[in-house]
Amino acid sequence: MIEQNDEIDDKLLSLLRRDARMPVTELSRRLSLARSTVQARIERLERSGRITGYTLREPHAARTALTATVLIQIEPRSGPAVLARLDSLPGVSVVHTTSGRFDLLAQISARTTEELDATIDRIGEARGVKGSESLIHLSTKIDRVPIQT
Repeated sequence: MIEQNDEIDDKLLSLLRRDARMPVTELSRRLSLARSTVQARIERLERSGRITGYTLREPHAARTALTATVLIQIEPRSGPAVLARLDSLPGVSVVHTTSGRFDLLAQISARTTEELDATIDRIGEARGVKGSESLIHLSTKIDRVPIQT
């Protein structure tokens, strides 16, 4: 049985994705929770398999219901501002620079189509974004663990 996560778990996982070795005291400060509460949540997420070792690997069934790739064109010299905006959006999990017609590729996730739509809108509204194209993921055919270097 997969446990449902709440917004606090989502924020905790987001912080750990950025720095899996962040001290519990720092996590508790950022989440405005008692250290013991954060520690208990981490232990529960470890027991459920959401957190394993020093990396975060979410089982396929535990992932959010909807994911999308947003291809983003940005204005010259607006990269840092656009990246700061993307970093502030909790639905954005990964951002890559790209070659070709688009400058950035953002992976986003959401529980509902409304949440997905709102995140895509926030990306498009960001100062420095010239245009974007969204691709909603329908089904996963291959899912390999990336090679850690």
